[in-house]
Amino acid sequence: MYPSYKSFDEFIDIERLKSLDEYLVERLYEHKATGSNDLFLNEHRLDPATPHQPGAREVWLTRTKPETPYNYLDLNKPELWEPTPWATKFARLMDFIQTLPFEATGRMLIIYDDQGLEVPAHRDHLEKDVCHDFIWFRTNLVKPFYMYNQDSGEKLYVESHSAWFDTVNQFHGSDPAPGLSFSIRVDGIFSRELRRSIPAPTTNMASTPSLWAAQCEAA
Repeated sequence: MYPSYKSFDEFIDIERLKSLDEYLVERLYEHKATGSNDLFLNEHRLDPATPHQPGAREVWLTRTKPETPYNYLDLNKPELWEPTPWATKFARLMDFIQTLPFEATGRMLIIYDDQGLEVPAHRDHLEKDVCHDFIWFRTNLVKPFYMYNQDSGEKLYVESHSAWFDTVNQFHGSDPAPGLSFSIRVDGIFSRELRRSIPAPTTNMASTPSLWAAQCEAA
């Protein structure tokens, strides 16, 4: 079922998440003031004419270890990742991440923008047999983040504070928003308890979040 996403609000402490809002706003403006040039890269765009670097900024809370070349498909390999100095500056967020339903975590990334820019529709990678365990989440609902059906032109906006979604078979992006908008993504290995709730497709593992969303809607 596309476009689709699976809300994770039932699995996380939403009130604690929302309580981090002002804290994250302050820290993100501190990050911007450093002049960091870490920009979101939009590799697999629906429209190749849209920018490869649309302008959104990134805060990397973890990075691959110095001896490990970065490979996008390694997001969920905890042994390859370690905290950056920014993890200390976002300590309350890191504490919250420890409460999420992961057995172990890998990449942790904040994406933010305060210039009213869009992130054009894109896919994260092209490997249909790879499904990353991750949680996308936000402290407020400002960011107009959507899943896109390129065949029908339908946009499905995420209405929850958190989500897991198919990043391969469907495009996704965000519309311009006034002021500061941001989201966090944590990749890793879901806890065994959570994993027991997740259906497994027989093919196209990347479609797992959409299969789960469809089953929940039908229930």
